[in-house]
Amino acid sequence: MKSKQTGLSLISVLIVGAFLAFVLLLGFRTVPAVNEYLSIKRILPLIAEEGDAGMSIAEMRRSFDRRAQIDDIVSVTGTDLAIRKEAGKVVIDVQYSRTVPVAGNVSLLLDFDASNAKR
Repeated sequence: MKSKQTGLSLISVLIVGAFLAFVLLLGFRTVPAVNEYLSIKRILPLIAEEGDAGMSIAEMRRSFDRRAQIDDIVSVTGTDLAIRKEAGKVVIDVQYSRTVPVAGNVSLLLDFDASNAKR
């Protein structure tokens, strides 16, 4: 009895390897943008608490700018924040897009929407 070999051919190994390399490239390129978004999500409730304590809107914007400088946030500034009151609580929203270059003239557009309000 002859046994039949099973497994991946050289071509399929190269195709799978190229696909995995592309996925890793996308992952490595998007990590800084997602990290920045998570920093913004972490900062917004802190700024809203300061607003609930009586801080003015201009002071909240400056506070965000100071914290953004520390956390290396470059996509959003204090003037981009939409600040309002709902049911006596300060609600801060920000929507922004970030373009991540992938290779050559190919880029990835990421849209982010951060808020301190419970949805």
